Amino acid sequence: MISSRSCGSVDADLALIVGLGNPGPRYEGNRHNIGFLVLDELAARVGGKFKAHKSGAEIVEGRLSGHRVVLAKPRSFMNLSGGPVASAVKFFKPTTIVVIHDELDLPFAAIRMKFGGGDNGHNGLRSITKSLGTKDYHRVRFGVDRPSGRQDPADYVLKDFSTVERKQLALEIDRAADAAEALVTKGLEAAQNSFH
Repeated sequence: MISSRSCGSVDADLALIVGLGNPGPRYEGNRHNIGFLVLDELAARVGGKFKAHKSGAEIVEGRLSGHRVVLAKPRSFMNLSGGPVASAVKFFKPTTIVVIHDELDLPFAAIRMKFGGGDNGHNGLRSITKSLGTKDYHRVRFGVDRPSGRQDPADYVLKDFSTVERKQLALEIDRAADAAEALVTKGLEAAQNSFH
C-alpha cells in the first residue's frame, strides 16, 4: 500500500525513489534527465551501482540515513515510465513512492515537493499515474524554467542545460538529493519547510 501521509514522518519500511529521464548517452545532459542525475547522486550516497532489474528499471538498493530505499531509473523512454515503475512497485512493495522530475513551471533549480496532484502536462508523470492507477505518490519537482521566445517546451526539455546553468548544476543536484533524502527520512512537511 502506498503511504498517503502528507505531513509528519514518512516512517515507511521501504521507499521507492524513482528518477525520470530518457535512457542512453544522447539524453544524458538534457533538462528532462534531471531525475536520473539526482538518482546518480543518491546512489553515490548509498554506495551502490545501478544494475538491470526484471522490472525494466536500473536499480540500486541501500539505506539513506538508516532508511531502506530502492532507487529506480526506468529503462524505457520518458513517455513509457509507468510500466517499469509499476513493475518495481509490484516487486518491491514499497510503502512510499517518490518521483523526481523536471518542472517547466519553476525557475531553474527551484525545488518543490508535494503529494499527489496532476501531471501538469508531464508525460512521465502521466504514464506513472496511469500505470499505478493513482496520483497518490510524492513528487520532487526540480525547476528547469520555461523556454524563452517561441521554442517548443517539448524540444526545450530535450536540450542540455545552458552553460550558465551547468556551472551550478552539481550543487543544485546535491540539494535536490538532500530534499529527496529529507522527504524519505523526515516526512513531507519537514522537507518542504527546509527546501521550499
